[in-house]
Amino acid sequence: MPTPALKPVAGPAVGVTKSTPTLAALTPRQRAALDHLGREKLIAMYRTMFLIRSFEQRCEQMYQQRKIGGFLHLYMGQEAVGVGFLAAIRPDDYVTTSYRDHGLALARQVTAKACMAELFGKATGVSRGKGGSMHFYSKEQNLLGGHAIVGGQIPVGTGAAFSAKYRGSDQVCLIFLGDGAVAQGTFHESLNMASLWHLNAIYIIENNQYGMGTAVSRAEAVHDMTLKAPGYAMEGVTADGMNVLDCFAVLEDAVARRRKSPSPLLIEAKTYRYRGHSISDPATYRKKEEVERYRSVDPIGHVKRVLAETGWLDEQGVKALEQDVRRELLEAVEFAENSPEPDAGEVSQDVL
Repeated sequence: MPTPALKPVAGPAVGVTKSTPTLAALTPRQRAALDHLGREKLIAMYRTMFLIRSFEQRCEQMYQQRKIGGFLHLYMGQEAVGVGFLAAIRPDDYVTTSYRDHGLALARQVTAKACMAELFGKATGVSRGKGGSMHFYSKEQNLLGGHAIVGGQIPVGTGAAFSAKYRGSDQVCLIFLGDGAVAQGTFHESLNMASLWHLNAIYIIENNQYGMGTAVSRAEAVHDMTLKAPGYAMEGVTADGMNVLDCFAVLEDAVARRRKSPSPLLIEAKTYRYRGHSISDPATYRKKEEVERYRSVDPIGHVKRVLAETGWLDEQGVKALEQDVRRELLEAVEFAENSPEPDAGEVSQDVL
């Protein structure tokens, strides 16, 4: 069955309001990150953030057309976390995450075509059509998943950090997890081993304020999650997860120090998801005022404003960049639609 004509997808809610941070409002470490990144890198980061947001919007549309089935957890609102942190590491470093993995895969340079094809269950997908939304893997990009089990990625990432130490490498492993995974036993066991063995394991809690439908304030006795770090003789740092410059600054410094002297790190990135826990969650447990408050500091709008104020990208340049992203996504949908189904004979391959 051919794909119906695609409707235009609105661009990100950039939230340019009086409360939106400006160049004058940047903290010293954010300003230092801006100066270090420079024009070309910041524009590239803006493009990736816009790509992630637009990709997720297109996924919503494809799900409604029943081109995508199963679970679908969207990354809208959290783009600064993935893009900011991944920009601070090398291609040979490791990354692992939970089921909300589309954004991190795109930030790790997995193509939109491979990501969309995976969501369509096609053989050309990043996991050859076997993983679906929650299990994006890429050996080429050292992306170790996409894990559907809450907290399941934490020991995997810790093992990757151990592998680097065993081989005498200065590689680091970024382990992304949600605030809901902090109460899992795997979290505490992994942090203990990482500290005991001095591993370059960097645990990044993407605190988007809700574990499914339960607010963090109702689930965690300690609301500042970096306070858990001292219990494992580990450093803990807080990052503004709505600000890509802050995320980059925090990790760039941390990684540089750990390449010289290995040790684990716990980062809490305070962020927000604009959609429900998954595509089937209407998020009626949240007040409209709360959502609007976070939209007023939209991470994509923040970068757009910084680029405008520095004179690095004018409105015409923004429009050209965003149009190029929309064209890339249309091609990704067409590629996914026309790709072959996985061969039935491969059903047991790579299953361990």
